[in-house]
Amino acid sequence: MAISLILAFCYFASSLCITVLLASFLSIVVDPLITYFERWRISRMLSSAVVIIAGTALIATFVYGSYRQVSTAIDELPQYARQVGEAIAPLTRKIEKVQDTAGRISVRAPAKSIPVVKVKSEYPDWTTYLIRGVGPISGGIIIVGVVPFLMFFILIQKNRLKQKLAIIWGDEIDVSLFAGSVTRMVRGFVLGNVIIGALMATVTIVVLLLLKVDEALLLGAISGVLNLIPFLGAIAGSVVPIAAALFQSQPMTKLLVIFVTVVSLHAVSANLLIPRIIGRRVSVSPVAATVGILFWGWLWGLIGVLLAVPLTAFVKIVADSHPSLGKVGNLLAERPKVIPPWSRSNVTVTANPEYQDRETVAKT
Repeated sequence: MAISLILAFCYFASSLCITVLLASFLSIVVDPLITYFERWRISRMLSSAVVIIAGTALIATFVYGSYRQVSTAIDELPQYARQVGEAIAPLTRKIEKVQDTAGRISVRAPAKSIPVVKVKSEYPDWTTYLIRGVGPISGGIIIVGVVPFLMFFILIQKNRLKQKLAIIWGDEIDVSLFAGSVTRMVRGFVLGNVIIGALMATVTIVVLLLLKVDEALLLGAISGVLNLIPFLGAIAGSVVPIAAALFQSQPMTKLLVIFVTVVSLHAVSANLLIPRIIGRRVSVSPVAATVGILFWGWLWGLIGVLLAVPLTAFVKIVADSHPSLGKVGNLLAERPKVIPPWSRSNVTVTANPEYQDRETVAKT
């Protein structure tokens, strides 16, 4: 019943949960910078405000610059579409010729048209999946606006939050160990993804520049970020540069080179870079990560897919911190911990003299 209530709350209050999670994860990422400023006798409140304002301004500048480049590309879209239409015009004429020939061979009486009434949803199916958990545009704007303020309060209340957690759960779990494990996991996950995404974006940009594709910097950066998406990263990361190259009337060989490059980068990152850079800090088995991606994607859509790995790792850390949830932690772990028989409370070991001394030690 408790698990059902928690899932229902996460589903119906998804925007609240996502806001708190994003603010908490981002606060953990930028906390070392705030701690560094504290060493220079700068108050935590002032340094937190400066870092958050600078980061928000930097992200806004990047979004604005990307929006301008995308708007320019959209303005040139009719010209690219005309060029694509001229390129495929011979194929279109052949298809029309085949259709005319088939129509002359089999002449049928025109069927009576029956009006079909279709109920159009507010959003397409794929759009509904993308905005699930965030809601409409107004919900996304609220999340973006609230996250910086919530980050500020979390950063300035860091020590008090630890004290409150120790008061609430100090008798059941080691709060300091739990907080340290979550911090290492989040920082390792974010830093690893930044390194891998920057590497893939750099390689993609170099390939696009060598192929003389316009807007190579923007296309390569978008492809590198999209390539981080689990499972669908190869497709999402290749669609954008291939579509741009197609609109620019690039030959088929260049399109093939772009596709092979993006897919190869995704394969290398998924099989070599991510297990070495991120896997050690997350320590979640591939099966658990896959099931977590499916579950969190079902719960929160695209946002859930992007946060699936750290959220699954967070559940594992919670399970490892609580004695009664050790089996759940082993189920999610990449390398489960072996629990000795003499430490299991539900097993009677006095019947075997081999375990009598161990039982005495365990009780002591």
